[in-house]
Amino acid sequence: MTTAAEISERIIEAVMAQKLAPGARLGEQPLALLFDCSRTVVREALTRLAARGIVTVSARRGWYVIEPSQEEAREAFEARRVIETGLIRTLPAVGKPAIKRLKQHLSREKAALASDDVGARSYLLGDFHVCLAECLGNSLLADTLRDFTARTTLIAMLYQSSHNAAQSCEEHVQIVAALERGDMALAEQLMREHIGTVQDALRLAPSIDPLAELRHALAPVGKQTKAQDLLTSKNVTNVSPQPKPAANGKRGKQHPARAISSTDDDPSTYLGALL
Repeated sequence: MTTAAEISERIIEAVMAQKLAPGARLGEQPLALLFDCSRTVVREALTRLAARGIVTVSARRGWYVIEPSQEEAREAFEARRVIETGLIRTLPAVGKPAIKRLKQHLSREKAALASDDVGARSYLLGDFHVCLAECLGNSLLADTLRDFTARTTLIAMLYQSSHNAAQSCEEHVQIVAALERGDMALAEQLMREHIGTVQDALRLAPSIDPLAELRHALAPVGKQTKAQDLLTSKNVTNVSPQPKPAANGKRGKQHPARAISSTDDDPSTYLGALL
């Protein structure tokens, strides 16, 4: 019988391979049938993943993959930046066995890119960071990075990252080359730039005043500030009792995560249908 640990790791792998999207529903019964185990075992696996910040549960929707907010996205990348650059900074050098393993991982990345295997490509590009932590001798941080990498994979899907996979692989090659030369300062700099490049490719909206719409709505009539007038002119807020339709008559673009989970009974959101 499949164990809870095995189920949770399979789900993590599916997330990193972009086979499970943000908001995807994880039904206990379908998972129990898929893994040939009891719902109790499935519930234990999902509870573990909830503690790791990968899934969540609600009374209405049941278990589903998290949909990180923009602030959570920024925090996740900042956490990865601190962990990964700090890990490199604390080491005087990297041994030959570790370099050999990292180069083998890079070869697998390049093979996945050449074959257009999107699942393998996504998984290996994320797993490089986990492999690096393991090669640098810190299994605890490797486990932590696996969860953060899975979360940033979901973030990239949710916010439609434009980051190029070939560029990401090349940046990994440069980091390993710096480690092989023993240039830890350069490796740290390259890692910081690499994580920053991936984060910058996300389509995150700039930080805004969370009270802007309410502030505008409750402002004294005829006494709006220039900033509020500017927001109104750009249609940032919509407080008219009878809002006008868009000029092109089309609906706004649907939120990607909502498109995934708009129907709770949609079988395509189950792990068994996605793998």
